[in-house]
Amino acid sequence: MRVLYLDCFSGISGDMMVGALCDLGIKPSALEWELSKIDIGEFHAHFERTRRRSVEGVHFSIHEGTTHHDHHHHHDGHEDHAHGRSHAEIRRLIEESSLSHFVKEHASNIFERIAIAEGKIHGVAPGAVEFHEIGALDSIADVVCACAGLEQLSVGKVFFSPLNEGTGWVECAHGKFPVPSLATLEILAGIPLTQIDEPFELITPTGAAIAAEFGVSFGPMPQLRVEKIGYGAGSRDLASRPNVLRAVLGETPEETFRYETDSITRVETNVDDLSPEITGAVLGKLLDAGALDAFLTPVQMKKNRPGVQLTVLCEDAKVPAIADLLFAQTTSFGIRMDSVRRLKLERRIEQVETPFGKIAVKLGLRGGEIVQAAPEFEACRAVSEKSGRPLRVIYDAARSKFQGAL
Repeated sequence: MRVLYLDCFSGISGDMMVGALCDLGIKPSALEWELSKIDIGEFHAHFERTRRRSVEGVHFSIHEGTTHHDHHHHHDGHEDHAHGRSHAEIRRLIEESSLSHFVKEHASNIFERIAIAEGKIHGVAPGAVEFHEIGALDSIADVVCACAGLEQLSVGKVFFSPLNEGTGWVECAHGKFPVPSLATLEILAGIPLTQIDEPFELITPTGAAIAAEFGVSFGPMPQLRVEKIGYGAGSRDLASRPNVLRAVLGETPEETFRYETDSITRVETNVDDLSPEITGAVLGKLLDAGALDAFLTPVQMKKNRPGVQLTVLCEDAKVPAIADLLFAQTTSFGIRMDSVRRLKLERRIEQVETPFGKIAVKLGLRGGEIVQAAPEFEACRAVSEKSGRPLRVIYDAARSKFQGAL
């Protein structure tokens, strides 16, 4: 499978991402063509080969109007774009454009991630979030070009290194804030982040949202046969490293990816002094709080007391909420956590025609082949009650459509 590995040793921003894709061979003219599909007024895109501490890469910038501006004003951040656009407006611009389905979907998701983060911080509904940073032409251009470039590379998966952010303070529309900026930190919940001793914002909210949208994992480079390497230049001169985003394009051995993989957290606690009714009720609450799974295992505890081990599987970002719930709702004084890797089948829902009506079936696929078919229980129960036929007859009818494939 063709994959892309983004090495964010010096941060990530939208323009660094676009620069790196160009350095990998995506043609600037192709990206300008994509930009012309969205109604953002007159602009001039600038793709410049440049060096950051002796590493050569591509620096991408965009300016309003059609004339050649000096490109230095882009580096001051976004102050020069006084007109903000609301998130709802940006969404409409993307929807009404003639961009591809892939670009529309991912660009919308990226802006949504930023709007949700900004909205949460400032107490505003995401659609109403006004941002100069984002409404600015350059953010729209960065996001659209990043999505279009990724589509043109046609990679199956995008992997990221752990993200590196600088330190210090950043000026934004709402005053001074420490780096990482509030929005960046909010967007990166659940993603590994390290600070390095450079007094700059190295991860922009747009860069963070691109990583959150496309990254299937954040860690060392997976096993791959390197095909090409590209560098996207940032706008900083750093003391400790070149301010570039390294993009590695390569092939991974197919075998490792017949399954989807991810990492989740397993949270456990042992309880021997809680009534079974309460323990049972806690399971329901955990699932409501976003646990992927929660279950009880009988255990023999000290002083020969029978007890239960309560195990919860959840996404990393949900750990604080799950921990709060366990301490509040059980008698536990401590919980254990570890990270577990999962192999998963690719999941798809298909509607199946049966003699009793349509039923949704959840399919599990490995490398495109169906290996599991599980009719949705609630749908089967509804059909069973309506038709008066036993549940297992309905279940078998729905499953039989895939019998040959299993």
